[in-house]
Amino acid sequence: MFDNLTDRLSGTLKKLKGQGRLTEANISEALREVRMALLEADVALPVVTDFIDQVSQRALGQEVQTSLTPGQALIKIVQSELVKIMGSANEELNLRTQPPAIILMAGLQGAGKTTTVAKLGRHLKEKKKKKVGVVSVDVYRPAAIKQLQTLAEDVGLKFFDSDISEKPVDIVNRVIDAAKRQFLDVVIVDTAGRLHVDDEMMAEIKALHQAINPIETLFVVDSMTGQDAANTAKAFHDALPLTGVVLTKADGDARGGAALSIRHITGKPIKFIGVGEKTDALEPFHPDRLASRILGMGDVLSLIEDIEQKVDRTKAEQLAKKIQKGKSFNLEDLKEQLLQMQNMGGIGAMIDKMPGMGAMSKGIKEKVNDNDLARQIAVINSMTKQERRFPDLIKGSRKERIAKGCGQDVQAVNRVLKQHQMMEKMMKKFSKGNLANMMRGLQSNMRGMRL
Repeated sequence: MFDNLTDRLSGTLKKLKGQGRLTEANISEALREVRMALLEADVALPVVTDFIDQVSQRALGQEVQTSLTPGQALIKIVQSELVKIMGSANEELNLRTQPPAIILMAGLQGAGKTTTVAKLGRHLKEKKKKKVGVVSVDVYRPAAIKQLQTLAEDVGLKFFDSDISEKPVDIVNRVIDAAKRQFLDVVIVDTAGRLHVDDEMMAEIKALHQAINPIETLFVVDSMTGQDAANTAKAFHDALPLTGVVLTKADGDARGGAALSIRHITGKPIKFIGVGEKTDALEPFHPDRLASRILGMGDVLSLIEDIEQKVDRTKAEQLAKKIQKGKSFNLEDLKEQLLQMQNMGGIGAMIDKMPGMGAMSKGIKEKVNDNDLARQIAVINSMTKQERRFPDLIKGSRKERIAKGCGQDVQAVNRVLKQHQMMEKMMKKFSKGNLANMMRGLQSNMRGMRL
């Protein structure tokens, strides 16, 4: 996400590093490049104009007149203004009401609304410890009802069935009564979508909203539609009292125009972003963290949260104790690390969040294919237990047997062995208790990876 914008902004701001101080001339030149970068990222023109005006006023102000590091000064201002246009902080869902709290999901067909219902339900169930029920009132598409049922069962949500012969208002009223009897905390309502905004859809969802009076009304929009996403959000906002926005498919959006435009155009906060197809791929939207990622500065807090939530702590502690005792890092250990990386969304998802990796993210991502994690695991699975524990045993004929066993070539085996050596070096730094050394080692290894 934001790959193109990150590259352009990083290049522009680097040009200021060799200059003594910020002047009207170099600010004007830099902001001309920033403006072009934002427009290429499909950010809405009114947003770009306002953003550039604000940055220019602050850069020419007294606060940076005496700065001896103009590049850093401008980066600080740009980051601050990026945060401002996306919202000052994450805005959580408001569930402070008599249970069940009703969340109404609106959006166009194809935006990922039904999947987002399941993702949000899982988030509330696992992170907020809520008892969650879901229902679809898309009586025009029975397949949508069936899809929600399948997703709800997969993540352990209470699914309420609905029938195409019922009216949406009747369905929701029935479900709310049932949810009260079952002491559910939250009910998420999936509504019908259309391929474009039309009067019939708006009239239906307005009537539904008026009848059930939800505590949250979230607009779900595909971030890959760029500034069109912001315009569609405004159309829904004009018809409904939206409380927030969920941006889907953010992992496939290299431009980022939607994220930078929606708050400014609608006045409504982005509350979540979808960063993958799996039901755990929904993240609270943190403007400050995203601004850092856009500027190639990483997102350490989100990376830490990913690790805390998705890494098996028991296994991690066992490995740490093993390394601290001076025992070697073997291929069984590497396999476990690869499985953990898979669970965190792959190497590509981690790179964006690592400080200092932003400038090289594009180059690395071109070489990194997260499907290779599975291939590497297959290589290790093709080894004997003895070979995994003692990698030095793996020579010519053994390499050929391992390659044949996993359906790959000898070069694939060599790459796994090379990566094991790099990880082993990093773990030795960890064993000395120097976290800084370990982080430098990890970044160095990721630069050198040829998966």
